[in-house]
Amino acid sequence: HVSCADAARKIAEARAKGIDVWGETCPQYLVLDQSYLERPNFEGAKYVWSPPLREKWNQEVLWNALKTGQLQTIGSDQCSFDFNGQKDLGRDDFSKIPNGGPIIEDRLSILFSEGVKKGRISLNQFVDITSTRIAKLFGLYPKKGTIAVGVDADVVIFDPTIERVISAESHHMAVDYNAFEGMKVIGEPVSVLSRGEFVIRDKKFVGKIGSGQYLKRAKYGERNHTNESESLTM
Repeated sequence: HVSCADAARKIAEARAKGIDVWGETCPQYLVLDQSYLERPNFEGAKYVWSPPLREKWNQEVLWNALKTGQLQTIGSDQCSFDFNGQKDLGRDDFSKIPNGGPIIEDRLSILFSEGVKKGRISLNQFVDITSTRIAKLFGLYPKKGTIAVGVDADVVIFDPTIERVISAESHHMAVDYNAFEGMKVIGEPVSVLSRGEFVIRDKKFVGKIGSGQYLKRAKYGERNHTNESESLTM
């Protein structure tokens, strides 16, 4: 979870030497900064997570690292705690603030809106960062991470025109605040298919409990052939 210029630079230096190392950042480090920790009325507790938020100037360094390929993926570090009843346990002792934040739901919208729409990354890079590259790194490609005959029909239907304001009042996460509250974004996932079956349809969950399957991953650097021949005959 690369959060600052120093870490991104070290990864770039290692890659330039031919070292097989990869880097991942998260949306919070691309759009939020340490000033959020200084918010009054204990609001800063909402932004206590690790690594911590950094000075704002680091953001463009991270965006550029994604654009140039020195950082290759984006995660979330999702770890939700309610502000009321959990985060505020540290009101009199900051060391008792639960460490983590609600990030995952708005990850794609933020990367598209702040990245693609503002010209920081291309649309192809958006897909690679969120899907293809991750599948390859985790030994799941080509069963996952691509749209092709014979592979799992995992598809996100993403509307690039939807404009909305991120808010805890409308999100689906089981937590009482949103770290990106009030942020205006363009683009939103509307439907999701897993192996050809809708899991989310028009932003509503329609999946079936128990429909998940165990995924056997290939060793790093090897192609995943799990059920590949079987899939091709289906």
